[in-house]
Amino acid sequence: MLFPWIGLFEQIKLADIYVHYDDVQYSKGSFTNRVQIWDGKAISWLTVPIIHGTENINQIVIDDSKNWRRKHLNLLQQSYTKAPFKDDMLAIVEDVYAESHLTICSLSISSILHISRYFGIKNTQQFRYASELGISGQSSKRVFDIVDQLGGTHYITGHGAQHYLEHSLFEQNAIEVKYMDYQKLAYPQLTEEFTPYISTLDLIANCGKSGISLICSGTKDWKEFVT
Repeated sequence: MLFPWIGLFEQIKLADIYVHYDDVQYSKGSFTNRVQIWDGKAISWLTVPIIHGTENINQIVIDDSKNWRRKHLNLLQQSYTKAPFKDDMLAIVEDVYAESHLTICSLSISSILHISRYFGIKNTQQFRYASELGISGQSSKRVFDIVDQLGGTHYITGHGAQHYLEHSLFEQNAIEVKYMDYQKLAYPQLTEEFTPYISTLDLIANCGKSGISLICSGTKDWKEFVT
């Protein structure tokens, strides 16, 4: 996910090891290469152009034929002129965009790592990549094998997993499945009405490093969540 919403960083904060699921098929219209921000008047999108195909996320190449980086930075500068910590936010984006990224996977992971470091959530030794684990398969079985190989006793996941996850597979092997219990706590925004679903860049621009106090959601046991 590109500069993701707060909920993803809450998931990272709760985990001992966070696994980037980088070798699954790219889904058009997902948040892999785009994210919502507040542009001063309405919800807007930061979108990284890509060369479309049927490849996995870590094979999707960025389309650099246009200067989308400068466009993003200009939009963020204009949108957050009145934000007290806009310089912190812009510095993170500038650092990410100054790096050389061929694929959207590499760029999006970098955006996650930079924000994680800013808030002191995790260091890079605690991030892993599914593509480097040598585990084949798909769906629940592959997720289970990843957790099992890493010695996990708990699997923390977002809400989308409820539609495919085979909970009994984990339960039978003494691995507890926990779903995120998003609190979506309000903080001062430049919007008239609070919205929790925009990029964490918004939290940084408005709250700076004290925003870590808003990254605090817990989890629910899967049996409680799916009922």
